[in-house]
Amino acid sequence: MTVHISPLPDSATPPDPEGGLGALATDRGNLPLDSVDIKASITGLAAGIELTQGFRNPFDVPLEATYIFPLPDRAAVTALRMEAADRVVEGVLKEREQARRDYDAAIAAGRRAAIAEEDRPDVFTMRVGNILPGEHVTIRLTLNQPLPYEDDQATFRFPLVVAPRYIPGTPLDEPPAGDGVASDTDAVPDASRISPPVLLPGFPNPVRLSISVDVDPAGLPLTEIRSALHVVAEESEGGRTAIRLRPGERLDRDFLLRLSYTPQETASLTLVPDDDSDEGTFTLTVLSTGRHRPRPRDVVLVLDRSGSMHGWKMVAARRAAARIVDTLRSADNFAVLAFDNVVEHPPNLGPGLLPGTDRNRFRAVEFLAGLEARGGTEVIGPLTNACDLLRDSESDRVLILITDGQIANEDQILAHLGPRLRGIRVHTVGIDQAVNAGFLQRLAHAGQGHCELVESERRLDEAMEHIHHRVGAPLVTDLRLVPDGLSVIPDTVTPSRLGALYPGVPLVISGRFQGPPRGSLTVHGVTPEGAAWQQRSTGAVSTDSAVASLWARAHLRDLEDRYLVSGTADIERQIVDTSLRFGVLCRFTAFVAVDGRVVAEGGAPHQVVQPVELPAGWSAPAAPMAAYGAAMPAGAPLPPAGAPPAAPAGAPPAAYGGPPPVAPGSAYLPAKTRSRRAKPAPNPVPRRRAARTNTPELDETRERLADYLRRLTSAPNADQALLADLLTFLETAVPRLAAAGTDVGALSALLTDLQAVRTPLDASGLQRLWSRTITALTDFTAQKPRSKRPFWKRTP
Repeated sequence: MTVHISPLPDSATPPDPEGGLGALATDRGNLPLDSVDIKASITGLAAGIELTQGFRNPFDVPLEATYIFPLPDRAAVTALRMEAADRVVEGVLKEREQARRDYDAAIAAGRRAAIAEEDRPDVFTMRVGNILPGEHVTIRLTLNQPLPYEDDQATFRFPLVVAPRYIPGTPLDEPPAGDGVASDTDAVPDASRISPPVLLPGFPNPVRLSISVDVDPAGLPLTEIRSALHVVAEESEGGRTAIRLRPGERLDRDFLLRLSYTPQETASLTLVPDDDSDEGTFTLTVLSTGRHRPRPRDVVLVLDRSGSMHGWKMVAARRAAARIVDTLRSADNFAVLAFDNVVEHPPNLGPGLLPGTDRNRFRAVEFLAGLEARGGTEVIGPLTNACDLLRDSESDRVLILITDGQIANEDQILAHLGPRLRGIRVHTVGIDQAVNAGFLQRLAHAGQGHCELVESERRLDEAMEHIHHRVGAPLVTDLRLVPDGLSVIPDTVTPSRLGALYPGVPLVISGRFQGPPRGSLTVHGVTPEGAAWQQRSTGAVSTDSAVASLWARAHLRDLEDRYLVSGTADIERQIVDTSLRFGVLCRFTAFVAVDGRVVAEGGAPHQVVQPVELPAGWSAPAAPMAAYGAAMPAGAPLPPAGAPPAAPAGAPPAAYGGPPPVAPGSAYLPAKTRSRRAKPAPNPVPRRRAARTNTPELDETRERLADYLRRLTSAPNADQALLADLLTFLETAVPRLAAAGTDVGALSALLTDLQAVRTPLDASGLQRLWSRTITALTDFTAQKPRSKRPFWKRTP
């Protein structure tokens, strides 16, 4: 086995052992988090992980430490343990609101407690309260994580820092949802939960980091291991490889290992029965090494040029976009969009789709070469424009987004785009050493495409070769799953939409079955030539308990994305029930550990929010980097290249870019004394209110239409009978809403258009009406009832 070790690039600002500006120092250290230890055991294409966080109280009063930290977006968190002094307390998974009540009650009573909450698929918050002066508390999290596999290579990625994210919207006049530095907004109502303070350059390394990975190929033909970022040492023993991180590294980038395997074409079905029921979990993997045949494509390339893309990321993004444009053929049509606070296209090409001729491709590359980073990350507009350009295309429709993904309004974006992505393949390219993989993976999943992460310029060529294969026509489309002898439980298969089969990329389908663990599954599809295709796999029984946890995590992610569109109580209940039954943390639940012994006098302990590293490769901001700013006013001049935009007149600094600018000789102070439940002073920017009054009739209609929207977006083909059923419902619902005083202009227009389904429609007419209906229902259901609870439920 050959192991390549790639050294880390030199830091632009080397750590100063004497401390940084304004560093808080005590004789016991200056920050509560003093160690992070990651032990991973990779077996085949899955990893079991134990993450240990060590907290120490350097103050003379009881401490409550808050740490906002990342985890792999596909990992299933299955256990929490708190250790302090001679006490060991196992965490219990509870509904999130109840877990918060239990934690707050324990802290108020003087008992030691810890709570872990999920705020994004890859962003979590740990709070540890009533740590006594000089005391050390250890928190252990247990995770299971699948390893993405493609082009004969598996990737183990563990993120180490939450990067600053762009936060749009109008600030809310409510108590903050969390202890971060950004203000909550109507677009990101939990911004204060995902915006940890950032250490200034020169601060001494505050956290001791250790990572060890044990690799067992489990019979797979492993040929090579590469460390893409951190320098590691390795030793082989009995076919296993032990990898250790060298001391002294900082938590400022993702840890990555890439494992190469000999290519092989496989199809396997694993059946894992439950120990306590007559049910079980199946995992089907189908991998093809064939090649696609070129077909005409309509491609829209969307490039992020916002301020967070400065430096090597902008260079890599331009190169990546140019490489994609160069792969286009004259039979393809394409468009290029660049965005920050505004959307731009090549001025000498125009805004529409154009043939991929040599002349048009040259002009597009010339436009890309002149782009520099600037401004905020207003991503909804360009992605909506891209969907509109592709909406009426009859060729393969492809949307490619190149970005670092550092935005905070992921839920808003996915809820808005989801129904508009029907028939559009979405590929995302994430460029950063601390990329927002959770958002990019979710967007690619919604568009049945692929996410490629680029952590350095040296990996760009390899990554773009992968993207080139994905942009081409898939090997098989219109996939569906047919069981034979295996009783698959309805509504448990994930992904809920199977997408397409690409060369070198395994299709992994999981779900739940009932009854004996036997039978087979067959995946049916259609080749580019229109021929029928199928792959059959017979089940093999396994006892791998991690399979159920990994399925539960994937299923919860599907349910949460559905909840973004509908917000119905039944989906919320499904999420909570699935999380609690399978013991997997999600955004509606939390792990809480409470020590029964009273150790403090009670009341509110001293609060400290752990500052995090500025991600490697990022420039130090002139002010704390909670966000790059709010949306630019229409017609406002663009900022100079490389600079974030100025705040709109009258906007409070905290709402626009975090706290006021840092004065010379100061730094982020990690100590935080504000109570998270204290109501802030009235905000000078009024909260944006709902445009219409919600009534029971409106809420009920919106839920019904959300259900129709789900049926439309999940249907394999446009169905005239389903549109006719919707027409019947609207004929009674629209007059009832109008009588209740609701504005029904948009629904009335849709009702008129749907009259066309009373007569037979040709394929193109049916498809246009289908797309029109999805857009109308998306816009209407996006205005959700104000009674709908968000993922981050506040404690009353």
